[in-house]
Amino acid sequence: MKKQLKNIPFSVLDLATVIEGKTPADTFKNSLDLAQHAENWGYTRYWLAEHHNMISVASSATSVVIGYIAGGTKKIRVGSGGIMLPNHSPLVIAEQFGTLASLYPHRIDMGLGRAPGTDQLTAMAIRGERFNAANDFPQDVLKLQAYLSSDNSTSSVRAIPGEGLDIPIWILGSSTDSARLAAALGLPYAFASHFAPAQFLSAINIYRQNFKPSVHLKAPYILACVNVVAAHTDREANKLATSLYQLFRGIVTGKRKLLQPPVESMDDIWTPYEEEQAGQMLACTFTGSKGTLQRDLQQFLDQTQVDEIMATSHIFDHQARMLSYQLLGEVFKENI
Repeated sequence: MKKQLKNIPFSVLDLATVIEGKTPADTFKNSLDLAQHAENWGYTRYWLAEHHNMISVASSATSVVIGYIAGGTKKIRVGSGGIMLPNHSPLVIAEQFGTLASLYPHRIDMGLGRAPGTDQLTAMAIRGERFNAANDFPQDVLKLQAYLSSDNSTSSVRAIPGEGLDIPIWILGSSTDSARLAAALGLPYAFASHFAPAQFLSAINIYRQNFKPSVHLKAPYILACVNVVAAHTDREANKLATSLYQLFRGIVTGKRKLLQPPVESMDDIWTPYEEEQAGQMLACTFTGSKGTLQRDLQQFLDQTQVDEIMATSHIFDHQARMLSYQLLGEVFKENI
C-alpha cells in the first residue's frame, strides 16, 4: 500500500548550529524554543548529534544537551542522532542514557554511529589508544545492549542507572555497512541522507532484505533524515537555503564558518566544482512552500517507502527556522 505523508511520523534533527554573530549559549536557547514548539506541532522526536572541533556545531556534549531539551519539554522523545560510540566506553554511555531515561521515562532514544564525528586529529585526541575503536563498533553495541539488559544484574560490572530500562537503540548510518549491522541485530535504522545520500537506496534495500526480527523490533523500520527549508513562497525558501549552501561549501573547501546569512545568489560565492560537490551531498534537500514540499516529499516517500522522516534545517534567522518547522508539520498533517 502506498504510504502517505499524513500517516507517518515526522521528527527533528537539531545540529545545534551556531550562527554568525551568536554563541553556543544562544544556540541552546533557540534549540529549547524549537523543541517546545515542535512538541506542540506534532513532531515525534527531537534528536541531537555528536560532533567535535566544528565551529558551527555546539552539541559536542550530546548527552548534556539531550537532558536540557528533555527537561524543558513534556512528551516529545529526545535522543541522539547520534552518539558516536567508538568515542566512548559502552558502560559510560549506558550510565549516561540510563540517567536520562530515569529522569525522563519512556522519552529517551539512543542512536549510535560508528564515525568519529570529527577530523582524524581530533578523533585521536578523543580516543587516544583506542583510535581504531570503530572496528569494535558491532561488539560495543552488543556490550551496550548487555549493560542495559535485566540479565546483567548478576554481572560483576553493571550500569547503574541503566540496567533494565527501556531505552530504544537505533543504528545510524551513511553507508551499507551500518545497514547490515542494523539488520543483523534487528534494530531500527536511521540513515544520514541529509549529507550522505549516495548509498541511501542501496543501504535501505540491504537492511530490508537482511532484517532479522528481534525482541526489539519485529519488522524493518527506516528513518530518513533530510534537509528541509520551508517558507510561505518558493522564492523565499530558496533564498533562505543559501545559508545551507554556504555551510556545505565550507565542508567541501575545508574552510568552515559559523552559519552565514542568506544571500540573493550563490553565483559569486561558490565555484562550479564546489556547487557540484555540495549538490551531491545535498541530493536529499527539500526547499519551498507547503505545496512544493508536499509534492516533493510525497515523491521521496513513494520512492523510498521509509517509515519516518526527520528534518534538519540550517536557517540563519531563528524565527524563519521556527516557521519552516511549523509549515513542515502542517505538510505532514494536512492534505494540501
